[in-house]
Amino acid sequence: MRVFVTGAAGYIGSVTTALLLERGHRVVALDDYSTGHRAAVPPGAEPVAGDLLRPEGWRDALAGVDACVHFAGRIAVGESMADPGTYFAVNVGGAALLLRELLAAGVPRFVFSSSAGVYGSARRIPIRESAPLRPESVYGETKRMAEEMAAWAARTRAISAVALRYFNAAGARGPYGEDHRPETHLIPLAVDAALGLGPPLRLFGTDWPTPDGTPLRDYIHVRDLAEAHVAALERPLAGFVPCNLGSGHGASVREVVQAVERVLGRPVPAEIAPRRPGDPPALVATISRARRVLGWRPRCSELDRVVADAAAWRQAHPHGYEGG
Repeated sequence: MRVFVTGAAGYIGSVTTALLLERGHRVVALDDYSTGHRAAVPPGAEPVAGDLLRPEGWRDALAGVDACVHFAGRIAVGESMADPGTYFAVNVGGAALLLRELLAAGVPRFVFSSSAGVYGSARRIPIRESAPLRPESVYGETKRMAEEMAAWAARTRAISAVALRYFNAAGARGPYGEDHRPETHLIPLAVDAALGLGPPLRLFGTDWPTPDGTPLRDYIHVRDLAEAHVAALERPLAGFVPCNLGSGHGASVREVVQAVERVLGRPVPAEIAPRRPGDPPALVATISRARRVLGWRPRCSELDRVVADAAAWRQAHPHGYEGG
């Protein structure tokens, strides 16, 4: 297939692009490099520098495209609460423009990078796809709205749409790892704190209604995420299909810190900070639908493996992509 990948210079986008190329697909790699890295675009992809909100800059690249994987967007929960307008403009407006162009070009497959943030504080853990969608952050709401647009496109036009609801992506694969500016995700922040590459880790609340007082999250290896995207493209699916992607197991913030200390053999300096608005106490996935519909299962998402791969990438790239 010829696959149009938005956000291909980002974390999950780069790993998925590399895997698509390895599987023999051709990839058109769109990114505006505002948060992604040129060095993260895998060799063999056809890079297109363009802003998702300006289709005139990339519309012609849709010629001959068989499918689209949409990663591009803003991803920080805290930032979304402080700057909701930007998140609605980029995440919702960008998805709307992209879907319009895909439908006009007759692209029949759409895979959307969604989030467990669409669930908010779910009443039942682990979370099934049938759970009510009650986002508690602007970020989560933008993902829910984009899913709705994809669902309506699938209902009204000849396009299949798969919404992959990630839980917590982490780890690295080969030369491709996590390098956000600024970084907001727990595992790379804990690794940096242990390696002396960043400040002490901030624990956002230790009084949550969980066994050790810190939030529970489901961590999934970025390679497993990429495998799910390829499966969503290669399986014969119809209509709108939402699927959770996680390991199916929860780990608390304290358990992640302990894993980093275990893997690196170093302490993680940490300090307690207030809770962040929009953070639910627990997000853990039920992944039976992804197993059944995509023929997928996580193979690399044991916590110590995730942490070890993230730490190895960071040690090889102490200054991220910009430092070589």
